[in-house]
Amino acid sequence: MFQHISLLGKGKTNRFSSWDVTGRNMDCWNIPAGKSRVLADIKGPGKITHIWMTQGNHYRECLLKITWDDCDYPSICVPLGDFFCLGHGIVNSFQSLLFTASTRNNNKFACGCALNCYAPMPFRKHALVELVNESNEDHYQYFYIDYETYEDFNDQEGYFHAEFRRTNPFGGWGPEIIVNTPEANVVNKEKNAWNNNYVILETKGKGHYIGCNISVANFQGTWWGEGDDMIWVDGYKWPPDLHGTGSEDYFNQAWGMQKNAFLRNGSSIHEEDTGGYQTSYIFHIENPVRFNKEIKVTIEHGHANHLANDYSSVAYWYAGEPTKIQNPPPVEKRLPVLKDHLNRWIHDPIKQITPFKVKMTEEMKEMKKKWAEAHRRKTK
Repeated sequence: MFQHISLLGKGKTNRFSSWDVTGRNMDCWNIPAGKSRVLADIKGPGKITHIWMTQGNHYRECLLKITWDDCDYPSICVPLGDFFCLGHGIVNSFQSLLFTASTRNNNKFACGCALNCYAPMPFRKHALVELVNESNEDHYQYFYIDYETYEDFNDQEGYFHAEFRRTNPFGGWGPEIIVNTPEANVVNKEKNAWNNNYVILETKGKGHYIGCNISVANFQGTWWGEGDDMIWVDGYKWPPDLHGTGSEDYFNQAWGMQKNAFLRNGSSIHEEDTGGYQTSYIFHIENPVRFNKEIKVTIEHGHANHLANDYSSVAYWYAGEPTKIQNPPPVEKRLPVLKDHLNRWIHDPIKQITPFKVKMTEEMKEMKKKWAEAHRRKTK
């Protein structure tokens, strides 16, 4: 981690920030509703080395957008909180290797929070960092963007990418079925898994995948995991190049997700502290998943994709060239699922987005019938 800290390089260090250029103390920028503002415009070759941001709200409404080398499309366009591993518009203090957060208002919606990113972001020609305010009110932002510029670009370095996805609810085939029951233990393999698993990342080109965060609003209220991670490198085959054993296992934990935040994995938000909201993260620092043509990173949502919770994610990877990402959903489809005064989930159709529903196999249909019959017997 520190092998280069003692080397005297030739780069020049600089910073863009929101400091008050009049010399007074109004050090935040106002971004009006529906507007965007350039936070940093850097000529390369260079590297963004650190981003610090703090604000009081709009963690899902605002988008952090970064474009490399004058491309017509961004390579990062992610809701502000989710980029820093805080989902649902909730803030919480945590520490990891690439991202940290600090707040006095742990596990609350829309409160002040300091956010940090330490992922190195090299670029050859140009870096444009913007914040897009898609809320219906003004947004006030403090920020630092630290960077270095160089005489030459190292062609072995990749461009940092981040992509947000969401499905609310996931189109699971049996959301009434409890996890780890016989009825949930159906076959999920080959093209059925390829087509139905939740997709964290699907991209083409050359690069390496370095991890993700996944946020869950746990509608069922039992264990939301038990989904195997399945990662295909350079095309479909069975079994996939990397096949895991369960959701918490992919996040390098076991027996569910615990209340801890380690350098490479953990819970930045834990459902026991929030009444059902969870954000988990994993970083493949020493073990990136390298690809030459394409990669598809997936995970089951419940075994064989039977659950139907709110699922969202941010994938992080480096690519050999700036790559177009999937656009985030419109702001109304990104907003968190809330609860009413009786602690019941409010399923607002305006916020819902379900790209597809799992196509049931004959075994799945049979298990749904068995579950329904057993439930009828219990309620007689």
